[in-house]
Amino acid sequence: MLAIVKSCGLHGIDGFEVQVEVDINQGLPGMEMVGLADTAIKESRERVRSAVRNSGLMFSPKKITVNLAPADIKKVGSYYDLPIAVGILAATAQVDYKQIGDTVFIGELSLDGKLRGIKGLLPLIIFAKNKGYKRIVIPYDNKKEAEYISGIDTYALKDLEEVVRFLTPESGVQPMVKTEMELGGDSAKYRQDFKYVKGQAFAKRAMEIAAAGGHNILLIGPPGGGKTMLAKCLPSILPDLTVDEALETTKIHSVAGLLNYDEGLVRLRPFRTPHHTASRLALTGGGPSSRPGEVSLAHNGVLFLDELLEYPRSTLEILRQPLEDHSITVARVSRTVSYPANFMLVASMNPCPCGFFGSKTHECTCTPAQIAKYHAKLSGPLLDRIDLHIEIDNVTYEELSDVSSESESSDAIKRRVNAARKIQQERYSNEGFSSNAAIDQKMLAKYCTLDKKSELALKMAFEKLGLSARAHSRILKVARTIADLDGSENIGFSHLSEAIGYRSLDRSYWK
Repeated sequence: MLAIVKSCGLHGIDGFEVQVEVDINQGLPGMEMVGLADTAIKESRERVRSAVRNSGLMFSPKKITVNLAPADIKKVGSYYDLPIAVGILAATAQVDYKQIGDTVFIGELSLDGKLRGIKGLLPLIIFAKNKGYKRIVIPYDNKKEAEYISGIDTYALKDLEEVVRFLTPESGVQPMVKTEMELGGDSAKYRQDFKYVKGQAFAKRAMEIAAAGGHNILLIGPPGGGKTMLAKCLPSILPDLTVDEALETTKIHSVAGLLNYDEGLVRLRPFRTPHHTASRLALTGGGPSSRPGEVSLAHNGVLFLDELLEYPRSTLEILRQPLEDHSITVARVSRTVSYPANFMLVASMNPCPCGFFGSKTHECTCTPAQIAKYHAKLSGPLLDRIDLHIEIDNVTYEELSDVSSESESSDAIKRRVNAARKIQQERYSNEGFSSNAAIDQKMLAKYCTLDKKSELALKMAFEKLGLSARAHSRILKVARTIADLDGSENIGFSHLSEAIGYRSLDRSYWK
């Protein structure tokens, strides 16, 4: 007898339909798997056989052929254990075949018949819903991940016996209750808060602008100046995730196997901090299963590269394409997968090998040739893609010991950031993006217009600093964000002047 069970597979963070066809006929006992199945799927023969028997059900002693259609697409993962088992039970009339017609089955089986949680469930549920399926059966461990998706009845079951009861007419098994998303939160959820940062008012202002507009930022300063602490405080002022951003971010973390089963949803913007020894593959993603890399795991959040010039130049150059296109394509012999990679790049570096070039408190011991060689590690095209270059110096003893006044808290800064980001979301509601950093070249003239005085100032800066066309547009985008923080509809001279001041590395003495 032939039974066809609906399931889904993953390609990147998108699902695709898979029909699990199970045919049982006379012949030598055994199970044959066809349909471009990887090793994990082929091993499901033993898992399914043991799970069926240990659940008190009969495993057919005949020849079983399992086809995963379409047969020309590579199938990976352990998603198909449950649909294969259901297909075998339907083909042997142990469950009612009529009950599985409009139902999608996804899950890995243990040898005792329990359903185990899987990676990448969220995109599969969203695909099944958009495809028009009415019901989906998933492992109970993935329950939290599924409870935010409405429009499809979701059954989170614990084992194969419960699945059999579910497929019994008038079983009475109820779908799980869906809940509303609760996103965001206050800075208490973060270990760092800007109120603990002494001094560095200029850098804190720049971090606020970067968070409000989604701009890339580079912190340059001596060791111990507070660059890392400033960067780690940034997540506490980032704007709250929108529903769409939360779902897309959760998809990526689910596929990567980093999603907490107890949470089921990424509620806060990611903050990824790969070590400078990280390989290019770790940043871009790849491997046998084309796993997402750090640039994708930082999607809708922050990618922080501490001690930027300690990274190999070849590794840094990989960032140029995703910084421009906000996506990355992982191309391998077996498959090509595209992942979103719309992240804020936050980086820190010393100004020279000894770390004290330009410092007011320490003397630099480097020669001009050493400094030039050190700066050459950071290419011009990558530098052009960083909107704000911020120089900081060591904090004085007076600033550190001052207890008479406390710095502004992250909560207070975040309220301004959220207000500015709301302005941007309303302004770009019909454009397909939601932040100033995403304005493309054709939109600059529409949203970043200048008066004559500001236009003249930008021209002088362009010629004096030798700016590129990309740096010119970055200054306009930053000025637009400063105007939004100021509640101004138009970019004023003060907004533009401040934006130009955040281009330290374009000044002649750095070149």
